[in-house]
Amino acid sequence: MQSQFWAVRDYLSPVLRESKFKETGCITPEEFVAAGDFLVYKFPVWSWEKGEAVRTRDFLPADKQYLVHRGVPCLRRASSLAYTDAQEDSERMLSLDGGNKDDDWVETHAGRPAHDAKEPQAIDDIPDLDGPSADDMADAVAGISLGGDNVAGNPPVGDIPDMDDIPDMEEADLEGEDDAAAVAPTAAAKSSATTTDANRNILSVRTYDVMITYDKYYQTPRVWLLGYDEKGTPLTHKQVFEDVSADHAQKTVTIESFPHSAALNCASVHPCKHASVMKKVIERMNAHVIEEQRKAAGGSSKPDAPAKEQGKRKWLIRKVTGDSNKPSPSPSTTEEGDDVEGMRVDFYLVVFLKFIASIVPTIEVDSTTAF
Repeated sequence: MQSQFWAVRDYLSPVLRESKFKETGCITPEEFVAAGDFLVYKFPVWSWEKGEAVRTRDFLPADKQYLVHRGVPCLRRASSLAYTDAQEDSERMLSLDGGNKDDDWVETHAGRPAHDAKEPQAIDDIPDLDGPSADDMADAVAGISLGGDNVAGNPPVGDIPDMDDIPDMEEADLEGEDDAAAVAPTAAAKSSATTTDANRNILSVRTYDVMITYDKYYQTPRVWLLGYDEKGTPLTHKQVFEDVSADHAQKTVTIESFPHSAALNCASVHPCKHASVMKKVIERMNAHVIEEQRKAAGGSSKPDAPAKEQGKRKWLIRKVTGDSNKPSPSPSTTEEGDDVEGMRVDFYLVVFLKFIASIVPTIEVDSTTAF
């Protein structure tokens, strides 16, 4: 019932046409497409999808209904990142010299429980490693005889058998029988050992298909998660919540019907707070970008800045090219009279993914770490 209500609400909501991503954190469908094109261009692991024809959103291009990144790894469960209050203060000072603070040591991970020492394992007696002395070895070597029979403890030597009396192995057909009996178990053992070694070196992980749609009611992107186990079997809803932060599971992250498929239900990060969070992040980034653009316009940028950092700044502040009909943020004006564009809207999804990564920290949704 709730899903049907949301579908009707989304259908009746007007389409945002005016760019307000810096003022409110919301974006228009055209800006969503522009940001998606930039994400696909810079990070080809993302791609556009059409979805089902009967569920096409008319305010988006038919071939660009939503973005998808398949096979996103999830190496561990979200509970492995949880810390208790006792574990936060995980360091303490140890005094080893009668209270002299200069010789104190820091004990790390002091909040972690100690290993259970109630039933210590029994340690076998260590065998005596004292062997014979050098004199004893010398006496033993001196008593060896190479010629006499039964001298110094040597066993009697019998007559050397005639070599012709030893039967030929080919005549007795012993060689063939041994080979036939030995080849099969040897090959099976090698195959089993190889398989065991290969499985030992493979890390079995969960994977997710991460999808980004445009929510017309909230006027922001919305993330959807479809998980698979190590064998490619779809995860249950309970298993999916194991990979979501406990603060957001079944609260911010819920199971909903995917808007571009009638038969697909998957986890979704509810977008009710996306606009406000993105507004704060964009304000901070925009102030930094404007400052860098002013420095670049005035020629006051630091020449000794690392080349990688300069490359990031140029990437962030270069002018938008392409369709002139696409809305663009209104530029600011510097004291020198030059236009300053600030942060461009096509960086919206790059920043958005970094925000989503805090909600699902074990799912590597942020493929933009180089940004």
